[in-house]
Amino acid sequence: MNKLMLFVALCFTNLLFSSCDKTDEAPPTNTDRLTKSSWKFSSAKAGGFDVTAQVPACFKDNVMVFAINGTGTINEGANVCASPAPSTFTWTFQNNGTEINLNTPIVSGGSTVFTIVLLNDATLTVSQTMTIAPNPPANVELTFIH
Repeated sequence: MNKLMLFVALCFTNLLFSSCDKTDEAPPTNTDRLTKSSWKFSSAKAGGFDVTAQVPACFKDNVMVFAINGTGTINEGANVCASPAPSTFTWTFQNNGTEINLNTPIVSGGSTVFTIVLLNDATLTVSQTMTIAPNPPANVELTFIH
């Protein structure tokens, strides 16, 4: 009888622990997604047109890291711009998490506030109106990937 009780207890314990489901975990936040790992340039659009080919190589090979504490770094790749991007920055979400505000522009002709178009586990797409001479101001979308 003791063996039967021990068997039933072990089966119950196994059932109890094997039925634990990890769906109770909270979904990732925008902070989790943004700070998950480094971001590298993928593509650009201006006024709805793909302008990736016109983006300087010195910007395309940069790697951006957003830290959970609100700081960030931009590591220049092998191609360094004549006027390189800032190596460090601070960032915050604003406007109910729909925008990222940086303390310094990271793109020539741009501002410090980017509207989040898409932020998921693999892609960050942001937009802002930029003036890139000699062209008139245009909405520019930048996409970064892990």
